[in-house]
Amino acid sequence: MFPFTDEELKKPVEICIQKVRPTLTLDGGDITLLGIKNSKVYVRLEGACKSCSASTNTLKYGVEKCLKEDIHPDIKLINVLYGQEEQFGF
Repeated sequence: MFPFTDEELKKPVEICIQKVRPTLTLDGGDITLLGIKNSKVYVRLEGACKSCSASTNTLKYGVEKCLKEDIHPDIKLINVLYGQEEQFGF
């Protein structure tokens, strides 16, 4: 059982995203937090990041690393591609 509710995760997740955002905006991209459900963080890469070949590394070694180090090692990050929002309930 995950020790935090989805609502409790919201602020720390937003802080992690803010830490990574400056790097993304330098390259013409951004990241949007779509929501948190069952301790899974759903995001969507924006701008240049959505089609960048390094986007997987950005998510894994930037955002996910921050989430796991700052919040909890079992937290999950899910990248929701454009057009897939409904599939995840967003």
